Amino acid sequence: MTAIELPDPLRLGIVGVGKIARDQHLPSIAASPDFVLAAAASRHSAVEGLPGFDSIEAMLADGPPIDAVSICTPPGGRDRIARAAIAAGKHVMIEKPPGATIAEVASLARLAEAAGVSLFASWHSREAASVDSARAWLAGRTVTGASIRWREDIRVWHPGQDWILGPGGFGVFDPGINALSIATAILPDDLMVESGAIVVPENRDSPIAAQIAMRLSTGAPVSLDLDFLQTGPQSWDIEVMTETGALKLTEGGKRIFIDGAEQVPGEDPGEYPRLYSHFASLIRNGESDIDLRPLQLVADAFLVSRQYRTDAFDF
Repeated sequence: MTAIELPDPLRLGIVGVGKIARDQHLPSIAASPDFVLAAAASRHSAVEGLPGFDSIEAMLADGPPIDAVSICTPPGGRDRIARAAIAAGKHVMIEKPPGATIAEVASLARLAEAAGVSLFASWHSREAASVDSARAWLAGRTVTGASIRWREDIRVWHPGQDWILGPGGFGVFDPGINALSIATAILPDDLMVESGAIVVPENRDSPIAAQIAMRLSTGAPVSLDLDFLQTGPQSWDIEVMTETGALKLTEGGKRIFIDGAEQVPGEDPGEYPRLYSHFASLIRNGESDIDLRPLQLVADAFLVSRQYRTDAFDF
């Protein structure tokens, strides 16, 4: 792909107008100098003041002209939506995780390349305020171990969203993949899964907790502790030990500590504004951004972990 001239701002259609779209995408698009929201497609909701459609196909056929599509639906339906958009020549950004399976996203990458459009498999947590600083500090250092604790309350962050504990909903790995997206971005060596224990409620299909043992390609151990039932203060922490000091990211990558001393980050526009800025740059430069490593690690965790049943869970 080569850089091309496009309208300024780019005309965007959004697919899926649920909690994440209203909390993050719509405000970020409204504030973006790169995009103007032109249409929305959602089976159960609408965006006031915009043409609304019940499917991506209807939006593409009967909606106003658009240059790009942002997909904010649950992961199970994203493949079909992305294929329709790419076939129509639209650039595509996908909310994390980019698909229900690795094969789906790999196929989308090939399809987008053949169609000459940009595909952005986004990882919003990589855009947290201190992630870039953590990557820079760890570069060239020898990591001796790391621990990841991602423990949050499903009732707060996914109220009534039964799909997240259904087949292909990822369960506690839906937030857990955020941690893995940061870890794969900042750690200087390849990360792989060794073993694990996954806990699934007896009335659900996806896990509500997990303990995963991983390692770096150097042999350094990395632990992953996930829990969807933590009340009170939430834990989104990554600690990395090296031969020359220790690093800790807290609040999902927002704050960084080196040897216990907090480092003050620069100006932080926010995770989703940074995502949309990057998406615009990819489109204008004729590029794509598809990193499957976080999704691969989740798939590997399911492959090698023991599964345990626990009490039924209801919202």
